Amino acid sequence: MTTRQDERLLDGPLVPVACRRCAAEVMVRKASWEQTSIQWNAAARAACVNLGEDPHATCPALRSAIQEAALTGAVRVVE
Repeated sequence: MTTRQDERLLDGPLVPVACRRCAAEVMVRKASWEQTSIQWNAAARAACVNLGEDPHATCPALRSAIQEAALTGAVRVVE
């Protein structure tokens, strides 16, 4: 069986974004202004003080950093 490359990443690759509060760095892709993909790693999860044990929790400070990165063009919005 072969695996197919995810071609969505060709239009908008994941880029690093760091939280201004705790410096946790995650990989981010914005498919639209409404849709954001965030890829966490173990180091970022450990650094974030807002996540706790909930795997679905979000960090308001990181969300703010991602929004700012999108507005300044550091994170490309694919739409």
